Amino acid sequence: MHPTDELIEILKKLRFTGLLESLDIRRKQAVEDNLSHVEFLYRLLSDELERREAKKLQNKLRRAMFEEHKTLEDFEFQFNPKIPKAKILELASCSFIERHENVALIGPCGVGKSHISQAIGHRACRAGFDVLYTPAQKMFAYIRSGKADNTYERKLLRFITPHLLIIDDLGLLPLQKDEPSALFEIIRARYEKSSTIITSNRDIQEWYSLFENDLLASSTLDRFFHHAHVVIMDGRSYRSANRSTKNTETQGVTNS
Repeated sequence: MHPTDELIEILKKLRFTGLLESLDIRRKQAVEDNLSHVEFLYRLLSDELERREAKKLQNKLRRAMFEEHKTLEDFEFQFNPKIPKAKILELASCSFIERHENVALIGPCGVGKSHISQAIGHRACRAGFDVLYTPAQKMFAYIRSGKADNTYERKLLRFITPHLLIIDDLGLLPLQKDEPSALFEIIRARYEKSSTIITSNRDIQEWYSLFENDLLASSTLDRFFHHAHVVIMDGRSYRSANRSTKNTETQGVTNS
């Protein structure tokens, strides 16, 4: 058997088959640049580490279930100058996740709450944290389905285990039936153990009215806000602005 074939078999056993993608290139570099064996091995293993880190990030982003690829780099802070850019960039460092703190992004529709929450989640994935993004109504529907097939506890656990849970658009609809107790269980289980971002177009005081039971509301929200950053996002709607721009462009084409 040729030494290369033997090497391939060894790499397969060590689960280093990714090295084969750069082996020929690095071997040529070693000859042309007269690299030492250590430098050759270092470059080869660096390639493998880079591939593995990229794959790990891809898996984290896939499991995070983001609706769109949103980053802070493509967020237009100048569109709404009142949005606290410095605070958002501070949160993007993800140190609040290390401290097991929460974040509430509050503001009217269209100002970029979903964008910011997913962008922070993207940064968290890059920092090595497990992240899950979910619209509030989708989360409640998923948990509710567990009542029918006796998987309620397991489905609830899906929202308890991530380092960062992002619940988008809480309060679009009042909480119904078992939804308040499900939210309580999630917040209670994550309290001082992991971090949660909640976005809402309702003021904080309105959150309490989402619950039919005042005690359950206090028990849930007191835990959430105990270690929480409240970020008020105010200003114009991006979506309305985009519609206005498109309408203007359409009128211009029609008039011409």
